[in-house]
Amino acid sequence: MRRPSLFPPYDTIVVGGGHAGSEAAAAAARMGCETLLITMNLNAIGQMSCNPAMGGVAKGQLVREIDALGGISGLATDEAGVQFRMLNRSKGPAMWSPRAQCDRMKYAERIRWHLEQIPKLRFRQDQVVRVLIDDEQTVYGVETQTGQVFHAKTVVLTSGTFMNGLIHIGEKQFGGGRSGEKASIGITESLVERGFEAGRLKTGTPPRLDGRSVDYSKLEIQHGDERPEPFSFMTDTLLEGKQQLTCWVGYTTPEVHEVLRSGFDRSPMFNGAIQSRGPRYCPSIEDKINRFADRDRHQLFLEPEGWDTYEMYLNGFSTSLPEDVQYQALRTIPGFEDVVMLRPGYAIEYDFFPPHQIWRHMETKLVSNLFFAGQINGTTGYEEAACQGLMAGINAALRVRSEEPLVLRRDEAYIGVLIDDLVGKGTDEPYRMFTSRAEHRILLRQDNADLRLTETGYRIGLATHERHARYLAKKAEVDAVRTLVDNHSAKPDLYNPLLESLGTAPLKQSIKLPSIVNRPEVGLPVVLETDAELRQAVESVTRNRHVVEQVEIQLKYEGYIRKEFEMAEELRRQEDMPIPKSLDYDRIRSLSTEGRTKLAKVRPETIGQAGRISGVTPSDIAVLMVYLKS
Repeated sequence: MRRPSLFPPYDTIVVGGGHAGSEAAAAAARMGCETLLITMNLNAIGQMSCNPAMGGVAKGQLVREIDALGGISGLATDEAGVQFRMLNRSKGPAMWSPRAQCDRMKYAERIRWHLEQIPKLRFRQDQVVRVLIDDEQTVYGVETQTGQVFHAKTVVLTSGTFMNGLIHIGEKQFGGGRSGEKASIGITESLVERGFEAGRLKTGTPPRLDGRSVDYSKLEIQHGDERPEPFSFMTDTLLEGKQQLTCWVGYTTPEVHEVLRSGFDRSPMFNGAIQSRGPRYCPSIEDKINRFADRDRHQLFLEPEGWDTYEMYLNGFSTSLPEDVQYQALRTIPGFEDVVMLRPGYAIEYDFFPPHQIWRHMETKLVSNLFFAGQINGTTGYEEAACQGLMAGINAALRVRSEEPLVLRRDEAYIGVLIDDLVGKGTDEPYRMFTSRAEHRILLRQDNADLRLTETGYRIGLATHERHARYLAKKAEVDAVRTLVDNHSAKPDLYNPLLESLGTAPLKQSIKLPSIVNRPEVGLPVVLETDAELRQAVESVTRNRHVVEQVEIQLKYEGYIRKEFEMAEELRRQEDMPIPKSLDYDRIRSLSTEGRTKLAKVRPETIGQAGRISGVTPSDIAVLMVYLKS
């Protein structure tokens, strides 16, 4: 029997106002759903709990994809950014990754501003303690700590690190979802009652420092890019005329390591107080010096927290050591001899639900109309959380509209790679996105996210008319410039001086320009500087340097891109072969024991997804395909 409510029903309730919750609420409401965002603290919506930065290797691609679909993270990043850098410029364009250091307070302010512009979105400050599920295993609302019940057709859980959160600083432990905020109690228990499997993970954060107490002469300066690139395709200007803030690089020493080791006997990492797994690729400083004992130094990044504060973030010094050890170790680092610590670093353990329990459209397998997004699925990072929240919000809205769910393929988006990895492979440690996880990364570049995904965002009603118009204009300009370059001839008398200056072979006769641009030494911008006729033709079409860059990438990597498309098409034929959700794998006796167990646990939706499950062999897939065909 469903419990009554004092309040009118909603289409979607989103629980949690972090990066996943913000994107989920924005997507559902902008797609037409009457949406309620319930969060424990309305002043902490969009809070950057750890590093005040967005993007980075592979993470920057995620933010670009969120933006292309119509999300808000990229816009807020551009509005709050204090420094912008494009990482991996020395490598190929598939590896280029944008990153922005942000003003922590302004980022949260801009996220909330964007949310408050959405007419169908409502807010409530409260703590959800129970997910309400009827006898048919369908969610119908939530109950809060005040005893109030709210009904909805769909519910999205984005609880972050708050579910039964436990903070560790040395031998001290206390409940909390992050520093200064209490943990959320009740949600885990209400779901375990319904058959869900729960686990524990760990993450951590470094101490915060007073920038006025640092001797910057002993650190290396790190500037932003001379021509900063925005995250959002809707952003025209960055920084509002301000100069970018600088970051700084420092290093630990053997003396620092000795101080840190002196606290190991009181460290929850080593004395058994912390049992759960932390992020392998973002380890604590004590974990680093323990695992890499042969290294005499580790790199640290001192990063500003905003325009109007002296507070600094010491990236690379995440720790849960006792506060006195943290303080002494900090003051042993060159440049930090007189440092003032504003708050100590800490570790936090929290509940999550192993992600084999969700479908690729983010809905749970056990309960209909209930969606999980963010750290509840075992990921780490703002960007990983935000993209899951976006997809959960989209699919909650599509469910309300009785439309087919949206599932992005691995050859369509990093978002598709992330979700497919989570559902098919699971995780026993916080999952972080890397470019190496994407087998089609030459197709999934940060520069073409809008060309890949904006049409999809517009079709489902999330990307705006203005965004779609910009996408169509850019696509038309790229196609026009590509046609000009393809049909242009390079003449020896004009091009040979340029080619010889670049150290590449001169021409013996006129050839089509793509043959020139394909040479590693030659770039399209340099060609346009040399060839006035072509430059004038291109400028009659566009003055957008990103369009020229897009065409250059298409030309230089055309062979690789074509091969990737062919491989993706071949895989897609497997990917599109559906597997019935009700299939009884125990009846297929020819499957290996491990394969049968893994398939029954994950319940893959397609043959392609089944083939990516660890423990499922090619012979298992062959058996499964024969069974399905028969």
